[in-house]
Amino acid sequence: MIEKSRTLYDKIWDAHLVHEDKASGEALLYIDLHLIHEVTTPQAFAGLRANGRGVRRPDLTLAVADHNTPTENQSAGLAGVRDPEAREQLETLERNVSEHGIRFFPMGDVNNGIVHVVGPEQGRTQPGMTIVCGDSHTSTHGAFGALAHGIGTSEVEHVLATQTLRARKMKNMSIRVTGELPAGVGAKDLALHIIALIGTNGGAGYVVEYSGSAISALSMEGRMTLCNLSIEGGARAGLIAPDEKTFAYVKGRPAAPKGGQWETALNVWKTLFSDPGAHWDRVIDIDASHVHATITWGTSPEQAAPINGRVPRPEEIEDPVKREAAVRALTYMGLEPGQKLLGVPVDRVFIGSCTNSRIEDLRAAATVIRGRRVANGVRAMVVPGSGLVKALAEEEGLDKVFLQAGFEWREPGCSMCLGMNPDILSPQERCASTSNRNFEGRQGRGGRTHLMSPVLAAQTAIAGVISAG
Repeated sequence: MIEKSRTLYDKIWDAHLVHEDKASGEALLYIDLHLIHEVTTPQAFAGLRANGRGVRRPDLTLAVADHNTPTENQSAGLAGVRDPEAREQLETLERNVSEHGIRFFPMGDVNNGIVHVVGPEQGRTQPGMTIVCGDSHTSTHGAFGALAHGIGTSEVEHVLATQTLRARKMKNMSIRVTGELPAGVGAKDLALHIIALIGTNGGAGYVVEYSGSAISALSMEGRMTLCNLSIEGGARAGLIAPDEKTFAYVKGRPAAPKGGQWETALNVWKTLFSDPGAHWDRVIDIDASHVHATITWGTSPEQAAPINGRVPRPEEIEDPVKREAAVRALTYMGLEPGQKLLGVPVDRVFIGSCTNSRIEDLRAAATVIRGRRVANGVRAMVVPGSGLVKALAEEEGLDKVFLQAGFEWREPGCSMCLGMNPDILSPQERCASTSNRNFEGRQGRGGRTHLMSPVLAAQTAIAGVISAG
């Protein structure tokens, strides 16, 4: 019997399928790694306690403190968390993980940081895994050839109790990016380009696999940025088949297989690719040379354009829903139809988040900033993605580069990506941000966010206006 050709998603799904109801399409998947943090777990643990249940596999669970953590004065511990609700969530997480014997990196621990930075750097994220977390940007881990996506609080409780997840099989989408990205254009630009092309609902119902020469050329950090933003294109998850770059990144990390187990794992990982002839429900081909340095102008990641372009004129948008959304977005963002993006003044610059806070991102920004100064009137901050990223950056002297340029050098956390900690925008403040969402109020009530790469954010900080260098 000839085995059917399968996509990478098909292979991971089949290997983790515990049970499937063919009639309803509902399935039960085994979960290899459950990442948790302080925001989406209190109710889940309370549910376990109310029903007299424990955590099925604490060894396959990893906890961090990231969303609510302040990015300064972490040495003071929980006493340094001024917001009482945030402090309560952090205290509750500490109690819950202690009670159930779950590995936990608390605020201030050098291993702590943003959950989607910590998982890979600890070697907990590995090819072929199923990975879930109560956070939508869990798709980041797909860069390793892992099926990774966010789940809701009730699902967090279910995974804690059973190490399984109720799920439905998605369709397969292939996004092939061939050729070479132009100089100065990177993964963040590519991701925003794709979202602008397909829309924030374009990937709905799909798991996307990225392939092609431009994808193979990306570093692991770049691949994580691309997969991180898959959710912003509506996809359930993003995947990139593992290769030698993947294996080199994982090898030697604390939780990576050792000795003979490494060779065994490697033999399996090398089978994780989409077979020739596998069925795709949708295929999108992109010429990498057509991708430009890209930023958002509106209040949705799909409202993006080349940085040297202009804000659209709503009357020229055919789709009535998108036309109305553009009108609202321009009003909120304080921009005029047809206005050039270059030269728009900014108040704040944020380099960080699970999208762009890894060492490669900081190095790229530092290269732009070295020997220069942040423009007068602009408040700029850099927030490393983890304690280990911060330590490495300081070992390389990057902290001094940022500080001498007038940036604030902060401690790890989600920071200004979302308004759940002290790092927020004031109403109508305009921010050049390396984060992943630009919805109304995302970075603070009334705040205006332009998503962009670390390179463009750094250039904008120096110029004081949206700048391409």
